[in-house]
Amino acid sequence: MDNWMFSVAGLFVGAMVGATGVGGGAVMTPLLILLMGVAPHTAVGTDLIYASLTKMVGVGVHNSERRVDWQVVRRLSLGSLPAAIATLILLHWAESGGIHNGVIIFALGVVLIITALTMVLKPILAKAGKYLRINDSTRFLKFQPALTVLAGAILGILVTLTSIGAGALGSVMLVFLYPLRLTPAKLVATDLTHAIPLALVAGVGHILMGNVNFVMLGWLLMGSVPGVMIGAHFGGKLPDKVLRVCIAVVLVSVGIKLLG
Repeated sequence: MDNWMFSVAGLFVGAMVGATGVGGGAVMTPLLILLMGVAPHTAVGTDLIYASLTKMVGVGVHNSERRVDWQVVRRLSLGSLPAAIATLILLHWAESGGIHNGVIIFALGVVLIITALTMVLKPILAKAGKYLRINDSTRFLKFQPALTVLAGAILGILVTLTSIGAGALGSVMLVFLYPLRLTPAKLVATDLTHAIPLALVAGVGHILMGNVNFVMLGWLLMGSVPGVMIGAHFGGKLPDKVLRVCIAVVLVSVGIKLLG
């Protein structure tokens, strides 16, 4: 595989990440495994570092336009970062640094299926969250912070194991938890921002396990940096329906490739 192909992949995925907040793990990891022949454990570890660095560029654009809800980011991080560290410790304790390829592929498939199902149910979840927020606002707001921390913890575990979930699944969770507070543009920006520290913490753990290919990482970043800037520029201008379609297409495409 020529190295320039990694840059092409980085450009494509970077544009998706910037526009929708999805793509770092949901597309890149299966793409590296299925189309480029990268070992699964290396694909997961490298993608985590790639995703964190790529999303930093997108967050800079989103934050300059005041789209990031930092309180929501802090709540998610309160759950996700400890969960990611605990998962890494368990992996190290179990001497699972070299996770069997079949296990990773199976885990990727399961997470993508779960994410795809939640995406199908996203409109229903959004309506349910809005109904509860309006008709039972006192109770909803009371549990909202704790549920956000719990959502972050779930994401922390999934992302550390597979590099998938911070974007696609995270956006669905936020749609339910913050139906009135987060507009489509703020949803993308907030979800994207939270993914950075989570991917960094999980990525560092995989570096220590020897699961990161830095040469491949460099080529990926060469394509992703301009890609994510282009995506972030247009992402805030896309209506919610378009964003949902983009995310759904990403998940369906990746799911088909994994099942095939």
